[in-house]
Amino acid sequence: MTETDRILSPEELPERLMEVFALVGPLYRRVQRKIELEATQGLSVGVRAVLDLLREHGPMTVPQMGRAQSLSRQFVQRMVNDAAARKLVESIPNPAHQRSSLIRLTDDGHAAITAIAAHEHALLRQAAGDLTDTDVAACVRVLGRMLALFDDVDVSNAEPPC
Repeated sequence: MTETDRILSPEELPERLMEVFALVGPLYRRVQRKIELEATQGLSVGVRAVLDLLREHGPMTVPQMGRAQSLSRQFVQRMVNDAAARKLVESIPNPAHQRSSLIRLTDDGHAAITAIAAHEHALLRQAAGDLTDTDVAACVRVLGRMLALFDDVDVSNAEPPC
C-alpha cells in the first residue's frame, strides 16, 4: 500500500475533506454561470435541472423532483412553471395521486435538453488528459460519501445557492 493509498485516520480525514468542500462551492458556481451563459438556450440552471431529471427518470411530480435535487417544492414549482411557459414540459394526470400531477418533457423539451447535454459533453471533453476511470470513480465515491453524511439535513425549504 502506498502513502496515497492508505486509509486516512479520523484526525486526518476532516482536513482532507475540507479541501474537497473548498473546491466544490466555487466549481458549482462557475459551472452554473458557464451553463447559463453558453449552453442553455436562455434557460436557467434550475429549468435545465428539471429537464435533465425528466430526461433521466421520465415523468415525475414536483415534490419528487425537489427531493431528488435537495430543493424546496416551491422553487422546483417555479422552474416547472418557467419550463411549461416555454412549452418544454407539460402536466399529465398522476394515477397514483390525483392532486399531484406528473410533469413530463414535451418534444421541444426533449430536444432542448438533448442539445444542452451535447454542448456540456463537448465542454467536458476538454478535461481530458491524464484522468482515469479510477480517478473519476474515487471522486464520485468521496462526494457520494460526503452527501450521505448530510442526509439528515432538512432541504424542504432549500433554495439553490447563489
